[in-house]
Amino acid sequence: MESPQANEYHANYQKYFDLVPAGDYMEILHQNSVDSVTFFESIPSQRQDYRYAEGKWTVKDVVMHIIDTERVFSYRALAAARGDNETPVYRMDEELYARNVDVTDRTMSELISEFNAVRKATEYLFENLTDSQSQRWCNVVTHPMTARAIGYFLIGHVQHHIGVVRDKYLQQIK
Repeated sequence: MESPQANEYHANYQKYFDLVPAGDYMEILHQNSVDSVTFFESIPSQRQDYRYAEGKWTVKDVVMHIIDTERVFSYRALAAARGDNETPVYRMDEELYARNVDVTDRTMSELISEFNAVRKATEYLFENLTDSQSQRWCNVVTHPMTARAIGYFLIGHVQHHIGVVRDKYLQQIK
């Protein structure tokens, strides 16, 4: 699957696309899956419920956000790939989702297992798209996207949050 053109997604998403390396999409997606699990498994238990500021998410909340976003955007890619460019898809209110899930009593291991399951479904979806299907559009009301743009976004989105966790949650750990 080829990289999307800049007109296949909203300009505000460019920061995510900039984090995706060049190369074969499926290889990059799989490596992103492996690297993400390795990174989140390496976070010390005393940091998993840490908030770097009042009102910010914990590391476990960030992982849950990644999982929720993967689910929502994979559905969007499915809708696009199957030719449904008419059904309106509204924006995901990430703060609403975060307020309505509680990961306090969940372990990082459980969250990583859930991420693996959701990501595996994403991998199955994208490995079976034709080039033509990957170029179809999803009717995201605020900013339509192609299936392939969504696929690349999913990689960049995880990379973005790994960078945030590394910079904001783990910088004091020596």
